[in-house]
Order: sequence, then C-alpha cells, then structure tokens
Amino acid sequence: MSGFDETLFPLGISLNSEGGPTRRTDIVVLASGREERNSPWAGSRRSYNAGYGVKSLADIEQVIAFFEARHGRLYGFRFRDPFDHSSAPVGTAPAATDQQIGVGDGATRTFQLKKRYESGARAYERAIAKPVAGTVLLAVDGALAGGFTLDDAIGAVTLDVAPSAGAAVTAGFHFDTPVRFDTDSLRINLAAFEAGDIPSVPLIEVLS
Repeated sequence: MSGFDETLFPLGISLNSEGGPTRRTDIVVLASGREERNSPWAGSRRSYNAGYGVKSLADIEQVIAFFEARHGRLYGFRFRDPFDHSSAPVGTAPAATDQQIGVGDGATRTFQLKKRYESGARAYERAIAKPVAGTVLLAVDGALAGGFTLDDAIGAVTLDVAPSAGAAVTAGFHFDTPVRFDTDSLRINLAAFEAGDIPSVPLIEVLS
C-alpha cells in the first residue's frame, strides 16, 4: 500500500472516536413505485470522526503533530476502531478458532486474514490487512499451528507446513483499520473547544 505509515493513531483518542462502516446503494424508483437496488461497491468503507476522542489540550497537540507528520491526506496510517478491532465477540479474547480463513489443499501455505459478518442467511467477508503483531493465533482443524510467519503490513499468514487437503485453517487476532485524514485542513477553535465544542477530525478508510 503506497503512501502508508505503519503508525498507530493515538490510542486514547481513537477509542473514544465516532464512526463505522458505510455502504453505497443506488436506488431507482420505478413508475409502479417498486424499487431496483444495486451496489457498485463490493464491500463497505469505514469513516470516523476522531474529534469525539479529543478531551484535552494535550490531545489536540497530539492530533496536530500526527496530522502534520502525515502531511494531511498524503500518508495513511493505522487506526484502532473502538467498536470493531477483534476477531472475537466483544468482551472475549481472540482464539485461534475465531475465523475461518481458508481450507487446505496440501500445497497452499499462505492465507489472508479475514473476518466474517453474518446475520440470518446473509454474510459479508472482510479481508483484514492490518493485524496487530503479537496477537495472531492460528489453528489447523482446531489444533494450534506449529509455526507460521505473519506479514502484518498486508494481513497474510504463511504456515511452515501446508495444511492437508480439506483441513480448516482458522485464526484469531486484533487488528487496526487503514485510514487517512479526510481533510487537508484542521480547524480547531480554542474558545469553542473550552466551551465544549467537538473539533472535527475526519478520517476515511484506505482500501487496497
């Protein structure tokens, strides 16, 4: 991913931020009143306002320094989504069997980390590009993998031994979302901030 720093946005600010996934749906209303709905996007794109996490002048100072170092919108960075940063359900630790990321064929050793969102008969599978190093657990058919390497810049894991044909490859992990600033101009008014006004610090997910 070009123009990207593997640097984490200040954690204390991100965990109090506001935001989530966005979808794009084109809707055409027919003469009969019925709708035709179509989405040009294969997946979702997340956006955030980190201003909700700014609670002090020290936080403002951190945000300004981070913004300047990223040259505004020029360089992307890691962001810890306060609501969605784990393979496991809220309140539980990641386990090696959380998410199925592939099925062995006796030859393939490299698999992309994924997270599945499921409700009713429908589901969405999201590629996880920015896992947190040191948190990834891997299993083959429920047994912890003997050895693997992680490329935490793209979210790929490579097992030392290729899983046998039909073996389920699963993983557990924490992860960050790749984002950039969605503005080249920060406007923070000190008087308004002291009066309780929330500064706007928009961020947008960077899709690979």
